[in-house]
Amino acid sequence: MSRATDVSLFLVLSLLWGLSFPAIAVGLEYLPPLLFAAFRYDLAAILLLAFAALRIDGWWPDERHDLAAIAAGGLFLVAGNGLLFIGQQTVPSGVAAILQSMTPIVTALLAIALLDERLSAVGAVGVAIGFLGVGFVVSPDPGNLAAGDTLARLLIVGQVISIALGGVLVQRARPTIDRVALTGWSMVVGALVLHAVSLGSGELPDGSVTAPLALGSIVYLGVFSTAIAFLIYFTILEEHGAFEAALVSYLVPIVATIAGVFVLGESIGVAAFVGFGLVAVGFALVKRHALVDVFGLVSGTGRS
Repeated sequence: MSRATDVSLFLVLSLLWGLSFPAIAVGLEYLPPLLFAAFRYDLAAILLLAFAALRIDGWWPDERHDLAAIAAGGLFLVAGNGLLFIGQQTVPSGVAAILQSMTPIVTALLAIALLDERLSAVGAVGVAIGFLGVGFVVSPDPGNLAAGDTLARLLIVGQVISIALGGVLVQRARPTIDRVALTGWSMVVGALVLHAVSLGSGELPDGSVTAPLALGSIVYLGVFSTAIAFLIYFTILEEHGAFEAALVSYLVPIVATIAGVFVLGESIGVAAFVGFGLVAVGFALVKRHALVDVFGLVSGTGRS
């Protein structure tokens, strides 16, 4: 692919994922959070597995390591996103997206414990700066964690930890099944878990589930920001690797914030922007070698 095509895919992916946060905010006006998340992955799973069945050989999982990866992906990468939907009931879209930008740093930290990767002194400073940034974004009240939307923001931090853990566990399982099929099957597992927890918590749909904005949110999230977005993500991943694909995390909050402020009338505090800057600096320190390689400045080792 040409560089122009690469940049276009990168920007489209940033747009699709960035707009998912305000789409969630709109849908939550009509749907209970866990059921809403389940509907999103129901639709995406159908589309991705249909694509896999038509275009990919060996899309049906029958190896133990593939089943382990699907289970990890379903429980942590997919079902864990239910925490995001719960949190976004009170957390602005831009703030939720900023918290998501912490995912690559948390992933690097978990990889040390579960994949025997190493972290240099500079990388450790980067992790500390990243977590300091999260502190600015969450801005907790030590005397009352339930004050404002602090608890909701902490739930989104929990979602970040969940998807980071899921990514590391999937990598540890060393799946050989195609990535699209792996994602589709993981979404089946995750959707089933979300439906079960939704039912257990007493969430029941009412007539508002058929409201045009509710249906539009489900369709956008399931088709565009999940099924199509993941196909684009895998294209970038195969062409350029995991690090460059992870860079999209730093454009997504910009898109989400602009949409949230100008379309939904949300407000974002100065502390959230400071926190985002610290998270970005932390990420740059943790992955400084890969960052140098991506921009072609010098040959790096890719170590953190």
